[in-house]
Amino acid sequence: MIGLNQTEMGEILGISKQGYSNKERGVNKFNDSEKKKFKEYISNFLPNISIDDIFFS
Repeated sequence: MIGLNQTEMGEILGISKQGYSNKERGVNKFNDSEKKKFKEYISNFLPNISIDDIFFS
C-alpha cells in the first residue's frame, strides 16, 4: 500500500516478519493495538484513511 516490505511493517507493529506475513495472509488476525499502530502510520501518507478502509474493505 505504501511501499514497505513485511519486515519494515513488522518492525512498525513490533512483530516479526513472519508474524506480519501470517497476519497479512489471514493465518492470524491483527489485534486492536496493531490495527491502531498500522492506521497511525498509514495516516502519514493517506490522512483520510480509516481502520475500516484498511481492514474491512
